[in-house]
Amino acid sequence: DKMAWGEYPAQYNPKVHGPYDPSRFYGKADTALAEVKLAELPAWLKRRNVSLSGISGGISRGFWRWQHKYMQPKKVGIAPFAQVCVGAMIFFYSINYSKLKHHANYKYHW
Repeated sequence: DKMAWGEYPAQYNPKVHGPYDPSRFYGKADTALAEVKLAELPAWLKRRNVSLSGISGGISRGFWRWQHKYMQPKKVGIAPFAQVCVGAMIFFYSINYSKLKHHANYKYHW
């Protein structure tokens, strides 16, 4: 059941699914989060794979979905580059926030 680096997921079947798509989850389909009722939420959360491989697989699928939507079309616009710039600005602001919070512009300096 464990997947090693460079292998396809165990649920992937090329005869059924066709060419491999790294942005697709090949496991058993579950209820979408938007369709989960509040009473069913704890049970739905317990069914999530919170292991290191599950989290890294989710991040990888999210990255590939972003790649397919923004970076790999024939005509790429400015959106992916703007998203990376905004992400970098938020990241560097957050790591420098402790230094920036002490610098304030005051109207009166006495």
